[in-house]
Amino acid sequence: MTEFWNSEITRASWEKLQELNKEFKFTLIGGWAVYLYTKLQKSKDIDVVVDYPVLRQLEGTYRLEKNERLHKYEAKLDLFDIDIYLPGYSKLSLPAKDLIGRYSTHIEGFKVPTAEALLLLKLGAAADRLASQKGTKDAIDILGLLFYSGADVGKLRGIAAEHGFVGHVRLLGKILDEFRMEDLKYLSLNQASFSKLRRKYAEIIRKSL
Repeated sequence: MTEFWNSEITRASWEKLQELNKEFKFTLIGGWAVYLYTKLQKSKDIDVVVDYPVLRQLEGTYRLEKNERLHKYEAKLDLFDIDIYLPGYSKLSLPAKDLIGRYSTHIEGFKVPTAEALLLLKLGAAADRLASQKGTKDAIDILGLLFYSGADVGKLRGIAAEHGFVGHVRLLGKILDEFRMEDLKYLSLNQASFSKLRRKYAEIIRKSL
């Protein structure tokens, strides 16, 4: 399967993620969480949600920078970044405290959001950067989750409505409708298979709104 990011970078990122998982407690979000659900595209940066005691532990190991604009902390490594999100500070589509608790599950030894919660987070990220390279990767991750994770669009709509993000469900329909055929190689789909899935999920999304 065609890889979106450079394999040297994703290999180093995955090794660091495994190391982090042995040392710290966190909820994994972003591209690596999507990968655990779909086994499609690997990630470059590592995105985690932690509580404040874990932030203090991370500060003892890494040089962290506070990103006031994006409401997160960052550890900038040679090939990739570790992005750290916190309850009461970070601005995500779902409260960070709920990602640590209410909307969490486990896959392969990692604590991750439920498929619907992760899909909502990814839609929130994509909303501001669809025209960028990261936005293209977001779209791939979003449809990968939709097609391969077993995510329930009805549950997604309910969570989105509870937190004031029903527009994200509409965005899901837009991403599905406008997905570029040249990017199908990242989803391991041909045009016929994709067209069938697109018709199916377009109707499900329409009925949920």
